Amino acid sequence: MALSRDSSPNRRRALLAVTPFLLLGLADVLLLLFWGIEPLWAFAILPPIVFCTVLAWLAFSTDFLEDRT
Repeated sequence: MALSRDSSPNRRRALLAVTPFLLLGLADVLLLLFWGIEPLWAFAILPPIVFCTVLAWLAFSTDFLEDRT
């Protein structure tokens, strides 16, 4: 399946919108690890961070929310 030219800017926009939140979540995991908390608890918050990031990327990249504004 060939990608159209319109899909590339949407993916770029999605990446730019989601990257700060992903970096903030990863920084939170690192902060918890350096803070001295049990590593299991620090990595327990990682799956929800990644899941929400993927959902947001899908919403931005497919213009799922475009007709709702």
